Amino acid sequence: MPRGGTRKRKAKTSAENNNSSSSSTSTKKTKTSSSSSSTIMFGSSSSKKSKAKSKSAITTTNQAASIFDRIADPDDPAIATMEGISTLCEDLELDIEDIRILVLLWKMKAVEKPAQISKEEWMTACHRMNIAQLQDLQSLLPSLDTGFIEDDDFKDFYKYCFQFNRQGTHRTLDKDLVVALVQLVLKGRIPQDRLDTFCTFLEKSDSYSRITLDQWTSFLDFCHDVEDLSQYDQDSSAWPVLIDEYVEYMEQQDKMDM
Repeated sequence: MPRGGTRKRKAKTSAENNNSSSSSTSTKKTKTSSSSSSTIMFGSSSSKKSKAKSKSAITTTNQAASIFDRIADPDDPAIATMEGISTLCEDLELDIEDIRILVLLWKMKAVEKPAQISKEEWMTACHRMNIAQLQDLQSLLPSLDTGFIEDDDFKDFYKYCFQFNRQGTHRTLDKDLVVALVQLVLKGRIPQDRLDTFCTFLEKSDSYSRITLDQWTSFLDFCHDVEDLSQYDQDSSAWPVLIDEYVEYMEQQDKMDM
C-alpha cells in the first residue's frame, strides 16, 4: 500500500483520539458541574432547616415567657413571688402544699432569693428542661414525686426546702412552719413514728421558737444514722442539743408507757 495512505490513516486515528479526549473532558466537566450544583442544593436545604430550627426556638422561648408573665409580680415583672406560684399551682391543678411544686422549683434552681423565682431562672430552666407550654409542665408532674429522688440528691432537696421557705433576711424558720414542712417533706422518707414523735416534741417544747438550718439538716442525718434510739450515746455524740433533747424526751415517753 502507498505510504501516503498510511499517513492518512494515522492522522485519522489521531483525530479520533482527540475527539475522544475532548468528549471525556466534556463529560468530566459535566460531572463536576453536576456535583457542584448538588452541593449548592444541599447547602440551601441545610440553611432552610437552620432557619426553621431558629424560628422554633424563638417560638418556644416566647411561650415560656408568656407563662411567666402570667404569674409575675405586678410591681416587679422580673420575679414571681408566692402569690404567682400559687397561680401556677392553680393552673397545674395542684394544691399549694403539694410537695411537687417544691421539687419543680428545686429542679428549676430557683435559689436567687427565698420564696420566689426570677424570670431569668425561669427562662434558663425552661430551656434546659424543654418546657414551652403549660402542658409540658403538667407532663412533668408524675416525675416530681420525691420517691424518684436519690438519697444524695434528696439531702440537697431537703436543705433547699428550708432555704426556700425563709422569710426576708431571717436565717431561721418558725417552729410551727418547721412542723408542717418536715411532715410534708419527709413523709415516706423516714419511719412515720420517728417523724410523728419529733413533731410532737417540737410542739411541746418551750426551748425552741425558731429552728436553724443546722438543726433542720441534722434531723435527717440523725434518722439515717441512728435507727435505734437505745444505742444513742449523748456523751460521745456531736449532734445539736435539739437532738439530745429529743432523745431525752423519747426516753421519758418510754418510761411513762411502762
